[in-house]
Amino acid sequence: MTGADGTVDLAANLALVRQHMAAAASRAGRDPSAITLVAVTKAQPLERLTAAGSVGLTDFGENRVQEAAEKIGAWQGPPVAWHLIGHLQGNKARRAAGLFGMIHSVDSVALAAMLDDECGRLGKRLPVLLQVNVAGEVAKSGFAPDDGLWPAAAAIASLKNLEACGLMTVAPIAAYPEDVRPVFRRLRSLRDELARRLPQADWRHLSMGMSDDFEMAIEEGATLVRLGRALFGPRG
Repeated sequence: MTGADGTVDLAANLALVRQHMAAAASRAGRDPSAITLVAVTKAQPLERLTAAGSVGLTDFGENRVQEAAEKIGAWQGPPVAWHLIGHLQGNKARRAAGLFGMIHSVDSVALAAMLDDECGRLGKRLPVLLQVNVAGEVAKSGFAPDDGLWPAAAAIASLKNLEACGLMTVAPIAAYPEDVRPVFRRLRSLRDELARRLPQADWRHLSMGMSDDFEMAIEEGATLVRLGRALFGPRG
């Protein structure tokens, strides 16, 4: 929604998003409070983040370590949780470990080991999600949803400074949101299988669903939805 002057009405957009989240949760027989809204703040200026904090958003998702570091360093608003939701290069792992409260995009055992080493130095235990390329898209990162996922997940779950707590995926762009439902359903199935195979870890989270398809993701079990355009409007 936009105001009379053409600016984005963030409070109204948030209220509408929460209404749709609650409706989707109701359809699935779920408690809406079990679903965390992560506001995708990449490319948004600090003043827009300040406005987001003032209307009650408490979880911010950034794609790039350097951009996030600048915002986190300048942040003077209420306490918020910072999520890394974009691809993480190994040479940025050390910095990311200190900046973020959760990393959604762990896509290799080697990357997880680097994060674990840095968290050990920091005396920090870091929640991480394993990114799975469910649709097998060449341009996207993530573990393949095949037998190789299980030993990788076991290795990451054994790292003492990381808390492996779920899976993440980025669904393909589709003409109709219903077309990506099988992707969300498959990620949930993989998470359930991990819970059976590796019960020593708590695989409670499914990070899936963005502005075009978050209701469907919630119906299929999402616990974290990542929304940018639905809150902030199209980027210019």
